[in-house]
Amino acid sequence: MSQENPPGLDLRALGAYLERARPGLADGPLRAEVIEGGRSNLTYRVTAGAAQWVLRRPPLGHVLATAHDMAREFRVISALGGTAVPVPETVLLCEDEEVLGAPFYVMEHMPGTPYRSAAELAPLGPERTRALVECLVDTLVALHAVRPDEVGLGDFGRPEGFLERQLRRWGKQLAASRHRELAGVDELHALLGRSLPTSGRPAVVHGDFRLDNVLADPEGRITAVLDWEMSTLGDPLTDLGLLVMYSEQRDAPNSPITGARDAPGHPEPAELVARYAERSGREVSDVHWYTAFAYFKLAVILEGIHYRSTLGQTVGSGFDRIGSVVPAFIDNGLATLREG
Repeated sequence: MSQENPPGLDLRALGAYLERARPGLADGPLRAEVIEGGRSNLTYRVTAGAAQWVLRRPPLGHVLATAHDMAREFRVISALGGTAVPVPETVLLCEDEEVLGAPFYVMEHMPGTPYRSAAELAPLGPERTRALVECLVDTLVALHAVRPDEVGLGDFGRPEGFLERQLRRWGKQLAASRHRELAGVDELHALLGRSLPTSGRPAVVHGDFRLDNVLADPEGRITAVLDWEMSTLGDPLTDLGLLVMYSEQRDAPNSPITGARDAPGHPEPAELVARYAERSGREVSDVHWYTAFAYFKLAVILEGIHYRSTLGQTVGSGFDRIGSVVPAFIDNGLATLREG
């Protein structure tokens, strides 16, 4: 583990801040490394002696102003700490940008593995793979069953007009990152706007719920749900649509977007929808719209990452290939809407 400063993290400044904010928390020199895998907020493993934590901060470059709000992540993880949703224990939040150049928070380091591909799932075997993906659905049901008012999240978002605002938000994000022609993206955005479903009972929405945003133990049990940067109150079926979309992804060679769809034992996307509907009691007949919206949203996110990569503002590997997959997500979104 490197003792040098990883990109975006000044260990000397962090150590001085921790000593002021939580005297005695760190019992030795700080060391840190970037935790690979994320494409948005930066995540680091930080150690001091025997202690180990995770630190999160926004990316180094251009982003939508509200998309990387550290205080929101910290708040929702803290609020869910006493519920059936497995989350790390939060340690501290720093909103003073003078410390690291951006707000950040520190949380417990949780055991477990983020499974990102069929190849990584294969050693689990079909039974444990199925159990893990079913547990993923059940965890989503548990999240959507949380009553926001009871955990202090009653004002965490505005459910009224949620889908309209989401479409506008991601349309603006697309405009902010637009630097090349993307065939079909404006058509997809317009079609989504013309076929908005009626939202059901609002819930705490994760915003990027997928297999590699959770940690799992060797038995296929989920130990923690991570990456809450896009969480809010809104239409819970946006989470289901994302889960379906990610569950449709194949593990293609040389692709920066890995998929678990081909892992032996992985349930069919339709099975995930049926399990969610049965266990949540929610109406899911418009899931095709939410899945198409997920394709649009991910296309916009990936295009933003591609744009930052062209400016040299990304940290880690694989970003040079992100731009090549964006058109496929646009096409899949259009196909999902038309076939629905």
